[in-house]
Amino acid sequence: MFRFTYPADKFDENKLDKNMILYLVRKHEGMVGRLLKNKKYYDGNHRILSRKRENEAPNSRVVCNHAKDIADTATGYFMGNPITYSNTGEQDITALLEAFDEANVDDVDCDNALDMSIYGAGYEYVYVKKDEAKPVSKNISPLSTFIIVDDSIEENELCGVYYYKRKNSANETYVYVATVSTANYTYVLHIDGTTTMADIGMPVDALWATEQPVPHYFGEPQIIEYLNNKEGMGDFEQQIPLIDAYNTLMSDRINDKEQFIDAVLVLYGALLGDDEKEVTEAQKKLRENKLLELPEDAKAEYLTRQMDENGAEVLRKAIKEDIYNFSHVPNFMDENFAGNVSGVAMEYKLLGLEMITKVKERQYKRGLRKRIRLYCNFLGMKAIMMETGSIIATFSRALPKNLQELSQIVANLQSEVSARTLLKLLPFVEDPDYEIEAVNKEKAEDVKRQQELFAQGLNKPPKFEDEEEKEREDDLSEKQDTVKKTEE
Repeated sequence: MFRFTYPADKFDENKLDKNMILYLVRKHEGMVGRLLKNKKYYDGNHRILSRKRENEAPNSRVVCNHAKDIADTATGYFMGNPITYSNTGEQDITALLEAFDEANVDDVDCDNALDMSIYGAGYEYVYVKKDEAKPVSKNISPLSTFIIVDDSIEENELCGVYYYKRKNSANETYVYVATVSTANYTYVLHIDGTTTMADIGMPVDALWATEQPVPHYFGEPQIIEYLNNKEGMGDFEQQIPLIDAYNTLMSDRINDKEQFIDAVLVLYGALLGDDEKEVTEAQKKLRENKLLELPEDAKAEYLTRQMDENGAEVLRKAIKEDIYNFSHVPNFMDENFAGNVSGVAMEYKLLGLEMITKVKERQYKRGLRKRIRLYCNFLGMKAIMMETGSIIATFSRALPKNLQELSQIVANLQSEVSARTLLKLLPFVEDPDYEIEAVNKEKAEDVKRQQELFAQGLNKPPKFEDEEEKEREDDLSEKQDTVKKTEE
């Protein structure tokens, strides 16, 4: 999104250049106008609200907030279901999952995804909660956050900056409070905000920070960047002109209706009065009585504008279709999504949304890998060692599933695909590994129960007729032998 480059050989995390931070903060402030515009459109503050008309003409200002609908739909489809984590190795990642739960990362993920959809990027700050030895994640605003990378081809992160203004009500001055996170330290800088860009220029002479850095032990800058796409562009950003056109069309249609109601009365061959007083009196009687008396050769009629409702409706539908088509986010209220369609048909309708979501997912996984590293580095200080490369994040789509189709697919692939992979296809299975373990446990319990029944003689196999006849003969022979022994 907003990444600033700084020479790696001039950057020293132990001696932070305060002048450089102020220069980049001011530069970032001058570039956030586009982001503010996106936020206004998401909030419903569209350009139509500032439209003015002359001569007291009707001025309806209708806001049809397609921007919010697009952003909310794209966010819900992308992050409606929580991200699940699994491990391809032999290590136990329970401690990491518990840390994620305590930090409420699911809520942070939703906030990040919404910022990505609106601004084109989302930012997360990982820190240690005060008086608690555990990591915490918090979503922070893209309006006041940026990343500084070095000038190498790898663009390695040097630090992340999050800032805000603090105003002094006594003298109307203000300072920038900038939190700067490097690989090993966190600075909280207080910088004079009255200095202008002309005064700063491009920093040459360093002004070393006097604030003491605090070690954070995460091993990397604590600010994580999540891009919506390579360009860092919001989901509805390019459709803002179409949204303005739709608002203008709907507002003008209402204005036409109001002008039709307030039609002008035209008299032919007659006057309402000889002077202004008589005209005013005649107008009053006309409004009260709804009756107008005219000479024999005179006539009256209302002058109205002719409205082409059919043409306006065709234009409205065309603009609305373009808004959703170019954003690749479908309108789920459209009649095309009505009824119980098959899974394949639904996939074709959502193909565009799925493509942009795949891009979101790839970009988000980059940030997730850094989040996993930060948390694992912190847990490593507690002697909880984990290999981050084997931890896999899995996304799932928030859409209704045809369970009958899925059950058929699972049944047909049982001999070809592993049980774990098949269970991942089922939307009601959150943890495939747990389900496999539970099924194996139930099978073992059933086998044990059967063995116990056999041992007690309560569950013997059925006997055939010849076996029963042989048992009777053996019993009879045994009794006869017993009698002979007794007689002897």
